[in-house]
Amino acid sequence: MSGPELLLQSIEKHVQLNAQEQHRILLAFTSQQLKKRDYFLRAGEVCKQVAFVLNGCLRSYAIDEQGFEHNLQFAPEGWWITDMNSIIHGAVARLNIDAIEDTQALLLSRDQQDRLLKEVPKMERFFRIISEKSMAGSHKRLIDQVSVNAQTRYLNFCEQYPGLIQRLPQKQIASYIGVTPEFLSKLKADLLRKRS
Repeated sequence: MSGPELLLQSIEKHVQLNAQEQHRILLAFTSQQLKKRDYFLRAGEVCKQVAFVLNGCLRSYAIDEQGFEHNLQFAPEGWWITDMNSIIHGAVARLNIDAIEDTQALLLSRDQQDRLLKEVPKMERFFRIISEKSMAGSHKRLIDQVSVNAQTRYLNFCEQYPGLIQRLPQKQIASYIGVTPEFLSKLKADLLRKRS
């Protein structure tokens, strides 16, 4: 599937578009290739774009005062990613977003998004739906971090990102679920024993 087809398919899960609307939407995006470890956004910059991943994978993470990375989101094929606080408020980003793999993404600037919302009103509904889903997902993850055990968090990760289990370094999965890589190895071994 081509990049434009994947983008339109993602949008048309929520709103129906005619050919003219599809054309206008595609004109709003620019393409970007990121090599593994390239940054889409660095903490301290102001985020000006939203990324839709065509292939590869991006991740967002924060770095704490001790220098440890805390993974907050992975964006494989068909996912959107940005620093919402930075792009909405024009604030300095607190997140880093980089490529875990060589990645091709379509980028939508805040200015282009504003124009698109005026010219294709259906996109207002689309962005509201994906924003609500993102907010609900973040809320669930926050509750899980404080109320469920590491095994459940790992199983939730496997459900949310089934295609990434084999693609991500174990230390990044461990960071996402809030455990050490060593603890994750033990947890996975325990799960394998229970299943056999």
